[in-house]
Amino acid sequence: MTEAEAVQAATSAGPVDPEKAAKKAAKAAEKQAKKQKALDRAAAEAAKAAEGAPAGSSRRAKAKEEAEAKKAVEAAELAAWLEQARTTPKGSKKELPGKMPKGYDPKAVETGWYDWWEASRYFAASSDSCKPPFAMVIPPPNVTGSLHIGHALTLAIQDTLCRWRRMSGYEVCWVPGTDHAGIATQTVVERQLARETGQTRHDLGRAAFLDRVHDWVARHGDRILYQCRRLGASLDWDRRVFTMDAKLSAAVQEAFLRLHAQGLIYRDHRLVNWDCRLKTAVSDIEVDYVDVPGPTMLAVPGYTERVEFGVLTSFAYPLEGGEGEVVVATTRPETMFGDTAIAVHPEDPRYQALVGRHVVHPVNGRRLPIVADAELVDMAFGTGAVKITPAHDPNDFATGKRHGLEFANVLDDDGRINGNGTGEFAGMPRFAARVAIVDWLKARGLFRGVAPNPMRLGVCSRSSDVIEPVLKPQWWVACAGMAAAACEAVRTKAVRIVPAEFEATWFRWLENVRDWCISRQLWWGHRIPAYYVAWEGDEAGAPGAPSEDTSRWVVAASEAEALELAAARFPGRALRLTQDEDVLDTWFSSGLFPMSVFGWPGDSPDLRRFYPGALLETGHDILFFWVARMVMLGQQLMGEVPFKDVYLHSIVRDAQGRKMSKTLGNVIDPVNVIEGISLQDLHASLEGGNLEAAEVARAREGQVQNFPDGIEECGTDALRFALVAYSSQGRDVNLDIKRVVAYRHWCNKLWNAIRFAMLNLGEDYVPPEGPISHASLPFACRWVLSRLDAATAEVDRALNAYEFAAATTAVYAFWQYDLCDVFIELSKPVLAKGGAEAAEGSAELAATRTTLWTCLETGLRLLHPFMPYVTEELWQRLPRGGAPLPTPSVMLAEYPRASPDARDARAEADMAYLLAVVNRCRSLRADYGLTRERPALHVACADGARRALLAASATELATLTDSASAALLPAGEAPPAGCGVAVVDDATTLYLSLAGILDAGKEVEKLAKKEAEAAARIEALEKKMALLSYKERTPAEVKEADSERLAKAQAELESLRAAKADMQALA
Repeated sequence: MTEAEAVQAATSAGPVDPEKAAKKAAKAAEKQAKKQKALDRAAAEAAKAAEGAPAGSSRRAKAKEEAEAKKAVEAAELAAWLEQARTTPKGSKKELPGKMPKGYDPKAVETGWYDWWEASRYFAASSDSCKPPFAMVIPPPNVTGSLHIGHALTLAIQDTLCRWRRMSGYEVCWVPGTDHAGIATQTVVERQLARETGQTRHDLGRAAFLDRVHDWVARHGDRILYQCRRLGASLDWDRRVFTMDAKLSAAVQEAFLRLHAQGLIYRDHRLVNWDCRLKTAVSDIEVDYVDVPGPTMLAVPGYTERVEFGVLTSFAYPLEGGEGEVVVATTRPETMFGDTAIAVHPEDPRYQALVGRHVVHPVNGRRLPIVADAELVDMAFGTGAVKITPAHDPNDFATGKRHGLEFANVLDDDGRINGNGTGEFAGMPRFAARVAIVDWLKARGLFRGVAPNPMRLGVCSRSSDVIEPVLKPQWWVACAGMAAAACEAVRTKAVRIVPAEFEATWFRWLENVRDWCISRQLWWGHRIPAYYVAWEGDEAGAPGAPSEDTSRWVVAASEAEALELAAARFPGRALRLTQDEDVLDTWFSSGLFPMSVFGWPGDSPDLRRFYPGALLETGHDILFFWVARMVMLGQQLMGEVPFKDVYLHSIVRDAQGRKMSKTLGNVIDPVNVIEGISLQDLHASLEGGNLEAAEVARAREGQVQNFPDGIEECGTDALRFALVAYSSQGRDVNLDIKRVVAYRHWCNKLWNAIRFAMLNLGEDYVPPEGPISHASLPFACRWVLSRLDAATAEVDRALNAYEFAAATTAVYAFWQYDLCDVFIELSKPVLAKGGAEAAEGSAELAATRTTLWTCLETGLRLLHPFMPYVTEELWQRLPRGGAPLPTPSVMLAEYPRASPDARDARAEADMAYLLAVVNRCRSLRADYGLTRERPALHVACADGARRALLAASATELATLTDSASAALLPAGEAPPAGCGVAVVDDATTLYLSLAGILDAGKEVEKLAKKEAEAAARIEALEKKMALLSYKERTPAEVKEADSERLAKAQAELESLRAAKADMQALA
């Protein structure tokens, strides 16, 4: 059985595993594409051979000339088709060539349709509509550059849902937007500034630098919007937003003011993830962790020599009074300047007498208390004594809070050792100080050795710099209460997470939530509406410094309001206000996205109509960083969850299962898959970005490995369908471009199906009005309409359940295996009838034409959400006898709905049996190597009902098996001599007449081998079934199955012996 037949049998028989079926479907499509390529290559080689043949080979030369002339004509037709499409005025409806081109071309098909849809405002939603709303926001991509294939997956899934809902009668509001991407955008512009002028942002000043960033965004930001349109995303462009727009900026400021007034935003000195290269705090999602197995030398930005990680350095702290020492160990010796205590376990007998005493810091003389802490210290690890650096380690920070320790910050913002008790090491880069302090300890006899230490090293994904935990005064959001409410929302199903397995992740994160640092030491972003108060003669610390007095901050919408608040708090002083230089974390503005896009904090019609949204669709990797924060902020500020469902799609990886990375050279621009790109142009795409020269070189090598021949043109529809078909809930997607190419070839299958209809129905064909009466239709028509209804029901069920692989499997199986492979093949002899035959079979002909048109028209509507371009083009081409279209576009047509009246279980069961016969016959033909030969088929059947079905379906069997004829053998009549034999089931055997077609002697040998194999299977079964243990212990259902297998094998053996005897007679 072929793969296509396997899927056909599975889908005919009942429910299938979506992922397995999707893989089978994709493999079948890929196999078909490879087969076509092989045929094309063979044709090219044949043409080349003919070219070099002797002059006498005139016939081959002529054939070559004819083939070349045919190709030239087709190329000219394609060029004319494409030119006609491209010359359509922007926004006008595309005129289609009167004659349908012979093959599918993605460029020609996709050109023009999107501009027309957008100009016709088919994507625009109305807040006044009486339709049920379906609102969704796009996860706003960073404005820094291009969408990658992961974004394409997001858009493909979301647009599939939006088009389906729109066709199903919903008022769809899908809001596009981009994120200002504070760190990424500022980094790109700063690097560009340095390359072009040699200046820093500080040389320009804040206002001039921000003007430059806005200019950069204006020049480059539209690339993302172009990609969205190229992917066919039916976004409501009238509602397009940017997180730095005035409307969204006002929402960000209002949210900060309200949360501060509610006591949920506060200022405090706490540990942050500090990037010394970017000189800002970064979020947890921007920290990647590298596993270091042991002593390892790693490159660190800003250092010419590699730095060693993965070692534990031990050194001694002298006890106060000189009576001994306490040995501690650390992976970061450079932080020892900030040590303010030694912790030991209270039950450790080695140190119980030392608790309460002090050691002396050898560099600065600081007295470090020895404290007992069972929560931090593991007696079995290292020496059992732990150095405490509260300002530079999360665990030590908590320990410092418990014991009221001093917090000594010893690093500057750029990662140099500061002057806070650091002696001669002040001003050294942190990793230079690491080496220097170890040498210093050795010189003073305090060094106690090093040991391997496997560790996880935090590295910034933006800069590749090693992250430093640093104590900084920052703005924080208290999350505990909001997190508890977000947990309750999921427990009560106010928010439904799909796949449900991610609920555990949701609860694990939110039940252990930490307060959220929302300050970023950047210029690009939403500047924090807070002002630091000072006055003449004031000795309070500066804002942002370790000495900052956090009580001096006032929060207000403007400086004037802040001055009023400050005057009330600090009366009688000449006040001086300084606005916070920092901006808010990008995730803060993104967390407000579902409400800010609709006008919050105002009471807009859009907000009333489209909040909360129906769905939030995104990747599971930002479940906490974005999704949870939207839920927390939405409930806190709106009193309602921001969306009802959360669908978390798979993460796209490359064909080898690796994460997409620019430096690996496996990041794919979806437009490159749509349009195709050469390897040389892929290399060129790496230039001008934010990769360093060494990273560009590595990326080029990766591109050569991943795409040695570049990327073949696939078209939007093929890319979308492949991405959605790959999408199984909760699993990563290993994207192989070859699969996308295979779906591009499948689009040609759709094209040919409509072309067949155009040729056989004619432009004057008038489609049926109203529903079809199925009862009076021929068997094949009833069957395919039942399969169409089953596919419709399954697609609707699967989309409602967000089971996208199941949805694509159902629609693919209907088009490929039910419609094209079976019904269209069966319709060919009926549609080919003419003259008297047509008059006699007029009812059958009319029913076949009606069924064919219905399947194609309904099938295109069913497929449209997945493949918008090719379905629009083909739907517009369907013949309608001159009648106007029911709707201007297929995207506005009603989505197919399943009808119980259309299902015909008897017809499906009968066809499933016939297709089992067909598939067995095809396998038999393959066994004998028959390709063009059309032998007669004889069928023996011992079951009365099946005999009647076979007798009534002789024409169908002959058509689908490519046989000269198909006949039912009368009961008890032997088949003709010289037949190949195949057993379908215990009641049905096939005989393929091979007399005069094959070498009888060779066939006798083959049959003898099969006979021996069948006899061996029977012997093994009989031996097993004769065992006493089998008779006593084997379950009844297993015995029954074995008996059936034995009966089938015995029938097969009998047939093989008869066939061998026939062949021997012919030999």
